[in-house]
Amino acid sequence: MREPETRSAAKPAAQDPFGGLTTREAAERLSEYGPNSVARGARTPLWARVVAQLRDPLVLVLLGAAVLTALTGDFADTAVILLVVTVNTVVGVIQEVRADKAVTALSDLSAPTVRVRRDGGETEIPSADVVPGDVVLLEEGDIVPADADLLDASALLVDESTVTGESVPVDKTAPATAAGSGAKPDRPDPAGRLQAGTVVARGRGVGLVTATGAASTLGRIAALMTGRPGPTPLQRRLAQLGRVLAAVVIALCVVVFVLGLLRGRPVEEMAVTAISLAVAAVPESLPAVVTLGLALGARRMAARRAIVRNLPAVETLGSVTVLATDKTGTLTEGRMVAQRLWTPYGTADLSGTGYAPIGEVLVDGRRADTRDAHLRELLTAAALCNDAALVPPAAEAPDASWTTLGDPTEAALLTAAAKLGLDRDDLRAEHPRVAEAPFDSARKRMTTVHRDRAGRIRAVLKGAPEVVLAPEFVEGTAELLASARDAADRLAAQGHRVLAVATRNLDAVPARAEDVENTMSLLGLVAISDPPKPSARETVRACRSAGITAVMITGDHPATARAIASRLGIADDDAEVLTGAELPDAAPSQVVATRVFARTTPEQKLEIIQAWRADGAVTAMNGDGVNDGPALRQADIGVAMGRRGTEVARQAADLVLADDEIGTVVAAVEEGRRVYTNIRRFLLYGLAGGAAEIAVMLLGPAFGLAVPLVAAQILWINLLTHGLTGVALGAEPTEPHSMRRPPRPPGQSILGDGLWQRILVLGAVVTAVTLAVGTWADHDQRPWQSMLFITLLFAQLGIVMGLRDRPLTRDNPSLPAAVLGSVALGLLALYVPVLQELLKTEALNTTELATTLLGAVTGFAAARTQRRLRAPG
Repeated sequence: MREPETRSAAKPAAQDPFGGLTTREAAERLSEYGPNSVARGARTPLWARVVAQLRDPLVLVLLGAAVLTALTGDFADTAVILLVVTVNTVVGVIQEVRADKAVTALSDLSAPTVRVRRDGGETEIPSADVVPGDVVLLEEGDIVPADADLLDASALLVDESTVTGESVPVDKTAPATAAGSGAKPDRPDPAGRLQAGTVVARGRGVGLVTATGAASTLGRIAALMTGRPGPTPLQRRLAQLGRVLAAVVIALCVVVFVLGLLRGRPVEEMAVTAISLAVAAVPESLPAVVTLGLALGARRMAARRAIVRNLPAVETLGSVTVLATDKTGTLTEGRMVAQRLWTPYGTADLSGTGYAPIGEVLVDGRRADTRDAHLRELLTAAALCNDAALVPPAAEAPDASWTTLGDPTEAALLTAAAKLGLDRDDLRAEHPRVAEAPFDSARKRMTTVHRDRAGRIRAVLKGAPEVVLAPEFVEGTAELLASARDAADRLAAQGHRVLAVATRNLDAVPARAEDVENTMSLLGLVAISDPPKPSARETVRACRSAGITAVMITGDHPATARAIASRLGIADDDAEVLTGAELPDAAPSQVVATRVFARTTPEQKLEIIQAWRADGAVTAMNGDGVNDGPALRQADIGVAMGRRGTEVARQAADLVLADDEIGTVVAAVEEGRRVYTNIRRFLLYGLAGGAAEIAVMLLGPAFGLAVPLVAAQILWINLLTHGLTGVALGAEPTEPHSMRRPPRPPGQSILGDGLWQRILVLGAVVTAVTLAVGTWADHDQRPWQSMLFITLLFAQLGIVMGLRDRPLTRDNPSLPAAVLGSVALGLLALYVPVLQELLKTEALNTTELATTLLGAVTGFAAARTQRRLRAPG
């Protein structure tokens, strides 16, 4: 079998290309080029996925800590650590398995069967058996099975939105040479090309297959989706932290062990103590905190109709610096709507969205109706010269949207007529069609002839203003035509698709409708567009407030893209629009400086995302089409639309917006920032406590405290502080103003932005108060080790309460409950005989216990002071 890239090199059969292949030729080509299907990569075995998860530096540190705790006999901590590692590994493997479904969804876009010409006749075959050189026959509703060049077409309109992002179906015409001589030009015009996976919206066509399988449009997109974007920013930061912790743990074990031996302590005792301190330095609850925070974020986002497919994506959104988004169906409604009418006598605006006939026609703020003769004539003509139909929601789904049969642009005209009070079926019954000249891209116009009940005959012409507003078609003064052209230009510059409508009374039905396309009277212009979603502009504003750069990447026309970007605040009215044709020659600096991209291919969308990532940005890609799949897959986080989005986009994405509301992205960003803030808050709390424990052990002998803590006491404190209390900290609510701060620099360490300095300060405060209480108790001949033990515990619990944004908030009640539980377990260690023997503690009297509360007060005060000086996170 040849390599996929050679599949498009096939030559047509030797006979007339309209005749198709013979069965023998088709079999030979199927053997040579392979089946017309998207290749699927080899499956990764389960054991390889598990090993990949266990290679994470932080997980390796935790496994080392599990071994150390087992050596000390602390099997409770060992079990907790192994449980955390197991859950983390299972979740990671499940996410990878789900992500691998992205490419397989492309196969659903292939037509199950297709009509072809074989052996001189027509036959139906599975689309997988289509080969280069096949002649395929296409009609309305058919999925194009492979890339093809048109041989013949009649009023052919193809919906390419899922592949190219074009918001309006595209007219397709066969090259003139194909119909005349059977010869094919070497480089056919795009209007004569068909792409695999697109859908015939109207008309019929005959195509010569040029590329199948991996060489087709769907195959190329599948190839772009095989790579992986790599670890998320949080995963990279945690891996870096894991490496640092591993080095610290090793150094700590050596230093404590050596210093103990130099002081004459037994080898066995110092080995156990060193291992205990090493375990204390490892925040083993961190993966649990991360998983809990991400899971809670995913649950909150699900309540807002955002489905998280990849758990780390929750935090990644909080780190996003660039939000790249498709236009059609993402920023816009994805449905064509007539928004403005122009007649020689005035203008009117239309309200409402979608194809539902709900809205108003407004003239200077007044609601118009069928008594407004000029508007009635314009919209009546637009509804008659029209092949579309509006489909209301089914009775069993009354909340569903209205849909359309036929050209969406023509459906928008029917909706506009309905808003004025005109019914399509009544109009067609009163003015039945008796002749027509269909629309095609060469003529850029459509003409229909109608006879009313009184026997009067009239023709209606609808088409592009640059064609219709010409003296050979429309009669009128030069001033009238110039005014109409100016209005059309203004509307087009605002991103509208403009249609001109004219009419003419006739004496008889013409032999050909084309013969009456002259001396017509201009009725007016209709401006149609895919309007922005109501939430889109607010979303862009919120992103800007949060320091996130919004970028539009679309396959649509540059003028349309600029107009929508301007209306949404993504770019200025005169902003540069970089097209796909210009992209290969653009410097990387120009790419990252551009805010609007138009006429882009799936490959180019991917290149733009990669350019931003190479510039150091954390990227989010928002889209809904097959053409967005590669970019969704390769961005740091992909966000797909759930309702109108393709299955390819949904499977490639990390987050799916079930309600198609882009505003949900802002809520997701806020959740991501909450998660990251809580992770850093836990590290501040956990590492400050660990640092204090280490410092107490190292400095205690200098204050006459030979062995400040025994190994069991260190592990007990570690269990109470890093256990339920640490995990509960991950559920803290969102901080105020989190969306008014810029995202963190992508290269910043998780301990950056002053966090490690604050860890040292809090650790020093806890060390000072703990040693002060211990030294005083030793001097006063009190049970100093027990007092030092409980003071150290209380100080850390004071810190965790002080780190809350609002200490007395009722949000996250699990944290104060966990703190109270830790306090209770700490006191049990002082008064329960079994624990006293295990932990080598003594009971404290009221004065001694009250003195240890100094640790809680000091820890709380230090944490609150830090918050006032600088908010955490």
